[in-house]
Order: sequence, then structure tokens, then C-alpha cells
Amino acid sequence: MRVLICGAGALGTTLAYFLSRRGAEPVVVERSEVGGAASGKSGGFLALDWCDGSALEPLARRSYALHAELAAEHAKDGEAPWGYRPVETLQVIAGHWHRAESYRRQETPDWLAESAVVAARLGDPRSTAQIDPAAYTRGMLALAEARGAWLVTGTVTGLEASADGSALRALRVDGETLEGDAVAIALGPWSALACDWLPLPACGGLKGHSLVFRYRPPGPPRTLFVAHAGADGGRDDPEVVPRADGTTYICGLRSEAALPLDPAEVGPDPGAHERLRTIAAEIAPALGAAEILARGACYRPITQDGLPLLGRVPGVEGAYVATGHSVWGMLNAPASAEALAELILDGAPSRIDLTPYDPARLPPARLKFPTQAGIS
Repeated sequence: MRVLICGAGALGTTLAYFLSRRGAEPVVVERSEVGGAASGKSGGFLALDWCDGSALEPLARRSYALHAELAAEHAKDGEAPWGYRPVETLQVIAGHWHRAESYRRQETPDWLAESAVVAARLGDPRSTAQIDPAAYTRGMLALAEARGAWLVTGTVTGLEASADGSALRALRVDGETLEGDAVAIALGPWSALACDWLPLPACGGLKGHSLVFRYRPPGPPRTLFVAHAGADGGRDDPEVVPRADGTTYICGLRSEAALPLDPAEVGPDPGAHERLRTIAAEIAPALGAAEILARGACYRPITQDGLPLLGRVPGVEGAYVATGHSVWGMLNAPASAEALAELILDGAPSRIDLTPYDPARLPPARLKFPTQAGIS
């Protein structure tokens, strides 16, 4: 069975991986680069139980277990792939807080600023972990390609359906027809472009900024969720993620800037990276002074009710969608892809009930984007 996957982000490449494990032939179509959007610029934080009590709980718990299983299965010489490792997770108060000392609950790591305090332990190596998202996304595709998947570089400019529009079997990629037995839309916030052709609910994007420093803090691996108070009275909630490769990632500064039609046009808001570096220095002076290796800006896909769009496209045979995972895209990619692969190949998933994420729960957007912009 040939499955055409629009988008080479974490969801698209992981879907290709699970399909290839079952002997299917995934074809991933991407117009820019593998993991070029949020899948290559997010933090890669994983949590076992942070979605407990919500509709995401079964998806998150299954996915957290899958991350560990995949890392163990594909380890080489005892080294986990794509920087996977369990971590301790701390809540930190930093910056210009009044009486910050009153929040202290445990010893503060030496590499943090003197004014920073640890307010809580949010997770330990049994319940929180991390990956390098870009390495994970590329790794999933490489493993899928080793089993027969292939990558097509090009722009999807249309879909080909039956005369009555009830079945979808092909894509038009740069004017050429690419045939398959099913099509999966996995384009993050750009999945909204497919609303011009398919009855999909609306999907938007929430913008964020990030920096990657050449910095390895001393001590055991820790991820920090920081409540930061600026000298100007502003409040931010950055995440600081030291990684196994000797770099440290920090993200924050959300923005409601409009989503451009082309992912290649995504850029930072004016002054955002400079401000994020100032925040980094107030959290940990040595971090803020370190060499910056990468500056990022990306959009995380969001839906009207905050839940993913994961399953069949209503009323169109052979069409599927996987998007709208918001800040939990990297965490939930494995279980989402596993379930969608089973839905495509078997007609139903074996471990996850996809009903809460059914695209039919929301009205179709029928947005009208310029079709020449393409959707992948």
C-alpha cells in the first residue's frame, strides 16, 4: 500500500516509520527541508503524566513509553539516538522578582544566577525526558527509508479525487501526478492550506522564538521551566533545555504574528532574540555569555479546542490528517503516528481511541488560500 504523506515534520516522518514497519510504501512530500519548521526548532521535552486528566492522557502516556522503546531499539553501542535521555525537571524563579527567596524549596544548581531559586521539582528521570527534535525527525525518516520509504522534494499544488469528490488517490506535485492508495496531511499549521481542497477544521499557529547556545552546564541533566521577571516589569515563561550534545536550548516569547504562506518566510519578531539572550543571562550568566549556534522562530499548530486533528478526513475516502498538537507535538508524535498507521492499514488503531481527536468533531473551515502557494 502506497501512502502519500504531505510534510516531513515529526508527525510525517514518524508516520512513514510506522507504515514502513508494516510493509507499506510511504512517500513523504516536502517542499523545503526535513524538520525545517517546529519539528526542528522546538525543545523536545517529554513528560509521562503532564497531560493526565485531559483528553490527551492516553496519547501522552503511550507516546512517552514509545519514545523510550524507540530509543532503546535503535541505540548504537549503548548510546541512545537523537539525544534521548531521562532528565530531572525543575521549576525556577529568576530575574527581578520581589522577595524571590520566599519561593525557594530546594538547593539551586550552581550554574544558575545568584538571584535564581528552585521553587519545585516538576519531574524526575522516571517521568520526564528529552530528545533533540531535529535529530529525531531526521532519524525517523532515515529508518523509514531503510525499509523502502522515499522522500519527494516538491510542492503539492493540488489533490486528485474521484469525480464525485468522495475518494482521494493522488497528489499533484509541481504539476506532476503522484499516485497512491491514501493521503495523509501532516503539515503543522500549514495543514490549513489543505482546507481549500478538503473539509478540514481550521488550524492556526502560535509563534515562538528560540536560541541554541554552545554550553553544557555542570551536574546531572536537568530541564528548567522558568518564571522570569524582567527589569521592565514584563513576565515570561522560558524553557531551558541542556542537551546531550553539549548545547543548551532556550525558548519563549510567544507571539501572535500572522502565519506566512511559505514556511521559508518564517522569521523572528524584531528584537526577540536579543531579549531572549538577556533573559538567558539573568537565568544563568554563563549561558547568556556563551556562543549562539542557532536562532530559531517557528509556529506550533493549534486548533479551536486545543486537541489534535488526528484521523480520517470526514467524507473523503483515503484522506487522513495529523496536526494541531500544539506544544505537545514532539511528545505525542510516536503514539499519534502509530495509531494513524494502524487506522490506514487496519481500519482501526489497536491501542489509542482516536475519537477525541476526530476531525469531524469541528466544522470544516473551507478557507480559501491561493492554491499556487502549495501545501507542502
